[in-house]
Amino acid sequence: MPTNQIVIQTRELTKVFGSFSAVQSLDLMVRSGEIFGLIGTNGAGKSTLIKMLTTLLPPSAGTASVASFDIVEQASSVRAHIGYVPQLLSSDGNLTGYENLLMSARLYLIPRAIRKKKITEALERMDLADAGNRLVGQYSGGMIRRLEIAQAMLHEPAVLFLDEPTIGLDPVARHTVWNHLLDLRKQEGVTILMTTHQMDEAEALCDRIGIMHQGRLTVTGTPKALKDHMGKGATLDDVFAANTGSDSEQSGRINAVKQERESARAHG
Repeated sequence: MPTNQIVIQTRELTKVFGSFSAVQSLDLMVRSGEIFGLIGTNGAGKSTLIKMLTTLLPPSAGTASVASFDIVEQASSVRAHIGYVPQLLSSDGNLTGYENLLMSARLYLIPRAIRKKKITEALERMDLADAGNRLVGQYSGGMIRRLEIAQAMLHEPAVLFLDEPTIGLDPVARHTVWNHLLDLRKQEGVTILMTTHQMDEAEALCDRIGIMHQGRLTVTGTPKALKDHMGKGATLDDVFAANTGSDSEQSGRINAVKQERESARAHG
């Protein structure tokens, strides 16, 4: 996609569970080739937003487009142009890395004649070529995460969604994943929208960040601009604290989210 083209756009996007608004009238624009990071407390609405943008949850109100396709009216086209790596591990530990990628290739309808080539390239890109024939159950956490990114990128999507991509990883594994994400953006021009709780991760990877609080996008900007706005010597932690309220408020919100989601599950 051309540089500066808007790849993700939302207008007053809203998701309601019962009487609780998980995402409230959210407006967002992400341009081609950007790495955009969403940060916020647990229950701030980050994962709910990603699930709407990846067509896993229907919005309650508002509109959104991804890769120029409407997430409701053209959901199948959205799915064909995105990759998604969820928080929870999604690879099958009883299969090899190659077999996991083969399953993804079939799901993405990659022609049989080029599957092996695509899988081999994906393993090499993520530095997993030597582990392709090993059971994923024997992989480290960082290796599994890289395999999942390889799966998500197998069909060469325009947009990659990552929900807490380095959660639970040790520092070395985290930095390895960071380097691969930066390479994907540089070499393949993929646009990335990711969520994270880690300020160092947001600063290392993201061209711009948005802070979510109580379902709303409270502020967006480059890490430098947001810190400069706070004053000399400010950190992203300072920016985060200034835009997310008190600990007690956050705790109350988390409890509210849990209650509403339990209610939603109970009522289908």
